[in-house]
This record gives sequence, structure tokens and C-alpha cells, in this order.
Amino acid sequence: MKFKILIESDRGLCRRGCGRQNKQLNTYDWLADVPGNNDDTDLVEVQFKNTRKGYYHNVNKLDLKKGDIVAVEANPGHDIGVVTLTGRLVKLQVQKANLKSTDDIKRVFRIAKQVDMDKYYEAKGREHGTMIQSRQIAKDLGLDMKIGDVEYQGDGNKAIFYYIADERVDFRQLIKVLADTFHVRIEMKQIGARQEAGRIGGTGPCGRELCCATWMKNFVSVSTNTARFQDISLNPQKLAGMCAKLKCCLNYEVDNYIEASHRLPSKEVILQTQDSDYYLFKSDILAGTVSYSTDKRNPVNLETITAERACEIIEMNKRGEKPLSLVEDEKGRVNKGPIDLLAGDDISRFDKSKRKKNRSRSSRAQQAEKQQQPDKQANKQQVQPANKQQPASKQQAQPNNKAPQQPGKQPQQNKPQQPQSNKSQQPQLNTKKEDRGRRREERGERREVKSDKKESNNDRREGKN
Repeated sequence: MKFKILIESDRGLCRRGCGRQNKQLNTYDWLADVPGNNDDTDLVEVQFKNTRKGYYHNVNKLDLKKGDIVAVEANPGHDIGVVTLTGRLVKLQVQKANLKSTDDIKRVFRIAKQVDMDKYYEAKGREHGTMIQSRQIAKDLGLDMKIGDVEYQGDGNKAIFYYIADERVDFRQLIKVLADTFHVRIEMKQIGARQEAGRIGGTGPCGRELCCATWMKNFVSVSTNTARFQDISLNPQKLAGMCAKLKCCLNYEVDNYIEASHRLPSKEVILQTQDSDYYLFKSDILAGTVSYSTDKRNPVNLETITAERACEIIEMNKRGEKPLSLVEDEKGRVNKGPIDLLAGDDISRFDKSKRKKNRSRSSRAQQAEKQQQPDKQANKQQVQPANKQQPASKQQAQPNNKAPQQPGKQPQQNKPQQPQSNKSQQPQLNTKKEDRGRRREERGERREVKSDKKESNNDRREGKN
């Protein structure tokens, strides 16, 4: 049997399963490359603006694929949408949407033509101006509501107004004014703060794009109990998201915390030992450790043990036994975590400005040292000739202290040499005196030359006269 390798696939996903649609409403069709998938049903899922989906019958048996733009039945007229799902998975999506009556499922007319697309783009161009004008109308009528977005139907005969309101609003007068102003059929649809945040989009405190704007389709209610189960402080500023409601991500790990909390002992149980009674002070749910204190309210004599050790002590107390201490057994001790070697380090070690300053200072110091080195070498060269002649004189002046050893006598031990500070200073003093004498002789010669010149000049002047 020959196998065919799919070239136009990414990470093992079939190219037919992915298509042009919103990421938030994306449903991967993992049955797209299965033969006979589209023959099981004629239902098709079509996507519109603002997370709105609809399900339609493909009565004309069109060859529809994911990403095709189609014209579907609407009330009144027709609407333009994008096919997002075909085949067997559409049945499951219909059950999920709770569409029990067949009257809610309408028909697919045709694949959109150029005329349909021109009307569609013309209607979409009127949405922003209509939204701004409708907000002003609602403000003039004194309604406590906010119109977040406007969606025109594909043929431009109907407009859906999405609004946000904390309380119930009587917008009957508003509908009459909007219908007279825009000459279309009006439909009002209320959305929540979470849907509004998903429509606008943004970046959450985690640094990623909002979940409601990327992949979330249905919003589940979030309560403060989810924060209590996870031992999170009930700070409204930290628990609230961009929509000013509780964060949806609080529901992601609640099940794991609830399951892990069943393994911990009850908070009301008191552990009795021969030393004293211990009360539960705090617990780490995921690590499976509990800390007990001898005082109910204050952390006094804290002892951290595992949940298993706490359950053993509870069973011993039920039998009337009391252990010596909570951590009597080495197995009950909790191993401390690794030590952070950089805990006391300065955070400013990565600052570039300080490094540049230090480098500039060091470079200046190096340049100054280089300039001083030639001066030192010149001074050494002047001092060396006088010092070289001294070793010979020293050898002649210094008597030989070593004497021949007599037989039968032990050699005398050398006495510790005293520091010859005066002797080492004598050569330097001699060289300084010689330099001074030379300078004086040179000065005398110069004076004699000057005096000779003056006498010759005077003689010349007298001869002329």
C-alpha cells in the first residue's frame, strides 16, 4: 500500500482544516481530509462580525469549503458571511448552541458575487459614522447606556446596535429615532463588559494578549471563592482585569487546587503533643505542607511539616497517644529550598552608565601612568652610571669577614644582619654632591665666557673712538 505525504501542511495539521476566520472563533476541522465528510450533512457554519455565528442548510449543494464567502438568508434580505466549518463537526456545534427547532436554521443562497461584495463594503463604511451619531442621540434622550458598536447587514437593510448598560434601559423611543434617522431596520443587542473588552482587545497584566480577544468563546462566571480556594489575597485591584471584572484566568487552576486541598488536614483540628497544642497557621496547597503554631492568632514556635505527618499525628491523637513533638520523625521534616546566592546582590550591577564612567576613569589613569613612565626611566638612566662604580670600591673597602675554620671547632653561626639603612643612603648622597659640583663648574665657565665677550666689546669701542 502506497502512502502519500502532505506537503502543504503545518505541524501535522491538514491545510483544509484551517481557513480564513477570526482566531477567537476558530474551530479546527480535524475531519476535513476524511473522505465523505461533507456527504453526511448539509449543515454549514457561517461567521459574521463580533463573534456572531449562524448555521445554515446547503440546499443548493454547493461545493463549500472553509474560508468561502457566501450570501445567506436573513430577515429581511440577505447577509454576507464566511464559512468556518463543514461536515460532521457542524452537528456537534448545533447541539452546543442549543438550536432545537429547525426554523432557526436558514438557507445558503450562493457564493458571494462582485455585486454582493460592493453592497457589503458600502454598508460597512457607514458603521463608524452611525455609531458616533447614535451615541449623541442616546445622550440627548438621557439614557444611561453606551453604544459600543454597530453592525450593518450585508445588503444594508438592517443594523444591529451593540450596547452596554448596568441597569435595564427603556429604549423604545431610541429605536424610533434611530429608524427615522438611518432608514433601516433596528435591532438592539446587549453585551457585557467582558464581551466589550474582547471586542476592543488589549494586553493583560501577564504581558500576553487578552484571552477574551484571542480564543475564549463562552464566558463563565467568576466568583471570589475561586481566589479563596487558591489562597490569593482578596485585593480587588489585583483580581480585576481590563474589563473591571474578576479575571477569567482565576478559573483555570481552581480544580487542581480543590483536588490538592482534599489531601490537607482540616483547619479546625488541633494537634496535641507532649510539649503543647498546635494550631494550623498556614498551608501550602500545591507543596503539600502545613505550618502549625502554639498560638491561635500569632506565629509562635512555628513548625512546618508535611500533610502526611500531620495526618499521622491526628490518628495518634484519636487513639489517645501524643508524640514528643511534631517533627520527631525525620520523615516529617520539610527540606528547605535552595539558597539564593544572589539574594544580597545589588540590582544596579547591570547598569551601563556606571560601567562607562568606571571605564573612562580607568582609561584616564592608564594614560597618566604611561606619561609618567618615560620620566621615571630617564631619571633611572641618570642615576645608573654613578651607582655602577660603587660595587668595586665596596669590594675593596669591605674586609673579608670569613676566617679559616680551625680543626675541632664548630663553625660559628652567622649573626642576624642589621638593616643597612645608612649604607644604602650613602651612594645617593654622593651622586647628588657630584651633580651639584658639576653644575657649579658649568656656571663658572659660562660667567668667564661672558666676561671675555664684554672685554672684547669694550676694546673695539675704544679703538673706534
